[in-house]
Amino acid sequence: MSQLSRRTFIAGTAAAAAVTSAPAAAAKPKRPNILLIVTDDHRRETEWAIPSIVDLIGGQGVAFSQGCVTTPLCSPSRASIMSGRYARNHGVVDNTAPGRLDQDTTVQSHLRAGGYRTGLFGKYLNAWDLNQAPPNFDDFAIMRPAYRRAQWNVNGTVGRRPGYTTTLVRRHALEFIKANRDQPWFLYLSPYASHGPNTPEDKYANLPVPAWDGNPAVAETDKSDKPPYIQNASQDLAAGQKVRQAQLRTLKSVDDLFKAVRAELVAQGKLDDTLIIFIGDNGFSWADHGHIGKSVPYQPAFRVPFYLSWPAGGFGKGTDDDRLAANIDVAPTILDAAGIRPRTRMDGRSLLRGGRRSHLFLEYHGQPDGTGPGVWASVYTGSRIYTEYYDGGGGVKFREYYDLRKDPHQLENRVRADDLAKQLATARGL
Repeated sequence: MSQLSRRTFIAGTAAAAAVTSAPAAAAKPKRPNILLIVTDDHRRETEWAIPSIVDLIGGQGVAFSQGCVTTPLCSPSRASIMSGRYARNHGVVDNTAPGRLDQDTTVQSHLRAGGYRTGLFGKYLNAWDLNQAPPNFDDFAIMRPAYRRAQWNVNGTVGRRPGYTTTLVRRHALEFIKANRDQPWFLYLSPYASHGPNTPEDKYANLPVPAWDGNPAVAETDKSDKPPYIQNASQDLAAGQKVRQAQLRTLKSVDDLFKAVRAELVAQGKLDDTLIIFIGDNGFSWADHGHIGKSVPYQPAFRVPFYLSWPAGGFGKGTDDDRLAANIDVAPTILDAAGIRPRTRMDGRSLLRGGRRSHLFLEYHGQPDGTGPGVWASVYTGSRIYTEYYDGGGGVKFREYYDLRKDPHQLENRVRADDLAKQLATARGL
């Protein structure tokens, strides 16, 4: 485990301080069905590709305009979604050790024990042994990530299956919903889109996408105030446009998946009684600051699409919610809706209740060898962000500070020791 895991952030203290007190929630209706959709490497600026999700979830529910992930990397973020915990607390700090996640802390464990039928279809956690069943799911079809002819474990039967994987996820989802119409269920759908190699379904292979001419971060030339790995990043607008085009095309099939699931819920008369949450596991840079990918403390990498709909629970208003909302809030929100008290402490909070955070903590546990982002931690308020990069001994080797109201693309690093630096030091126990 990285030095940041061992030496930074005292569990829970910062999370508790960061949230204002919330009023008691109003009485809730009967326990809802719960549909959780998690996409892969999904940046916020993708509304064109997922109109049904934007219009039908956001249109009748809530769009979280400040939706974030606390670690912009696949497995740590997904473990945070399932456990409601920061990576430093659930232990899955990178993509190599999914076994560190305590399965008793997961939302699926709580729901299954509470009488829900649980299903998982798609990607689980990176490096998970495909021969092993994902714990606490009654029905599952998990794949070794790919777009075509992937290896799958379908309820214990392992083998290669033909077909486009997002389409197979859709078929499993519909079968699950039809088979469990008489009991409450939790359905976790995890298509591979829009992760590289971004292979679209045949019908979308040549689909024209709207033009995109980048942004000031893509055009940035003076990066002398950035950390070395960003100074050395050399991807250009054309490279960013290529990735963006491919990602949008793969996401069209996710939109088709959701339309089919929604149609079945409508046919059963269950749409209003279903809590639907849609979130990306992390964002993605389209050559912002010369970088293509995730893992960095810049907004395109940690801000994600995040929508919630539950008309029967009073969340059918088509509103925009600008609270700081994060992946660690998914599990507490689901358990709150189901009326289940968590058995273990969660760092997140239910988004069904009032109250606002003053800030979020972000963290990344890479290798501090200078070849990439390394180990870093941030305080993010929505309008400001302060980041520290750490060496192998936990010492600070570089700092960044941006006033996002004046500099939303994080072009000018105006380092200063203000209240955000003090908050980060407190969280690290210094």
